[in-house]
Amino acid sequence: MGKISHKRHIAKTLTWRMVGTLDTIVLSWIITGNPTTGLKIGFSEVLTKMILYYLHERTWVKVKIPESRKRHLFKTFSWRFIGTLDTILLSWLISGNPMTGLKIGGFEIITKMILYYCHERAWYRINFGLDKIIRSKTWKRI
Repeated sequence: MGKISHKRHIAKTLTWRMVGTLDTIVLSWIITGNPTTGLKIGFSEVLTKMILYYLHERTWVKVKIPESRKRHLFKTFSWRFIGTLDTILLSWLISGNPMTGLKIGGFEIITKMILYYCHERAWYRINFGLDKIIRSKTWKRI
């Protein structure tokens, strides 16, 4: 069995956070009609989501489902549950309106699951942070 480095998970965390934050800012702006609120919500979740995402990645290293589309779907749903809950709570706190939090979280379920699945599939093809054993298996599958 090969090794997946912490550097890979940190890189995945950073790239996902950029995509996720941009999506949150745009959705929050559209739903609230206020670009400042959109920016506040988007940037407030950067730290919480990076920590939660990193822990999610490290947990999934231990899950015994082989690399496959099925695994990526399971990861997508488990991450979306955690991420949506965080967004709802932060949006509620910042906007002062629980319905705003629920609306933003509801729309994010759709946009973020699509974006996250694409992010997972892209990283599946990237060798950064994989040792030689895993790299050779990855290239054989592609």
